[in-house]
Amino acid sequence: MAGTTMSVMRVHVVSDVHGRADALAHAGEGADALICLGDLILFVDYDDHSQGIFADLFGAERAGEFIRLRTAGRFDEARSMSAALWESLGGEPREHIERAVREQYTRIFAAMPTPAYLTYGNVDLPGLWGDYLRDGHHVLDGQTAEIGGLTFGFVGGGLRTRYRTPNEIDDEEFARKVEAVGAVDVLCCHIPPAVPDLLYDVVARRFERGSEATLEAIRSTQPRYALFGHVHQPLAPRTRIGRTECVNVGHFRGRGRPFALDL
Repeated sequence: MAGTTMSVMRVHVVSDVHGRADALAHAGEGADALICLGDLILFVDYDDHSQGIFADLFGAERAGEFIRLRTAGRFDEARSMSAALWESLGGEPREHIERAVREQYTRIFAAMPTPAYLTYGNVDLPGLWGDYLRDGHHVLDGQTAEIGGLTFGFVGGGLRTRYRTPNEIDDEEFARKVEAVGAVDVLCCHIPPAVPDLLYDVVARRFERGSEATLEAIRSTQPRYALFGHVHQPLAPRTRIGRTECVNVGHFRGRGRPFALDL
């Protein structure tokens, strides 16, 4: 009797790319498709103060001072400092930021493999993505796609925080996107569900915000997987809620390699 073979589709998943175009260019190797859960740009690097848009414009010393203020929770002082630095450049800050972001997006989207399914992170500028997408790049937010015979749902962006990153939205708007996705086999978000162990960053020593709406959707619809990023060094990189395997796919800037999902 002839043997039977089962076809397996491999999907690679990345999040929090933060400028790692070099590693991103190889992230799709050995996979049938790539999923990217956002945060493509690097504004400041908490590990290497010489990296990122802020350091490029103002130098590593100023970037380090800005990071120390934010880490200490002195956000008003950090904003006052940065406002003075932006003023020293002349013109509108958004013009300088957009120019620097566009330089990063040019490199990142050129390196982005195809096919790729993408959603936004909290530090991304969604309005600019359309200028850089190539054939085979599919952007989804509050939408679904079929990959390998399974339904994947995508919810991008982050919730509002004291950090005031560019793509933060109200809880109600985020919840509407989760509801629009509905029951899926794999739920893909930038931020985790609101489970404390998934939200605590052991290096930054703080809790990030997670989504109550995502947590409720996982409990009620029980997808096979819930995939996310956002928390760079989580206390728990994965947990199970009912039958759902919840996985932080990793800080791609630091790891330089994707999470592999065999379907």
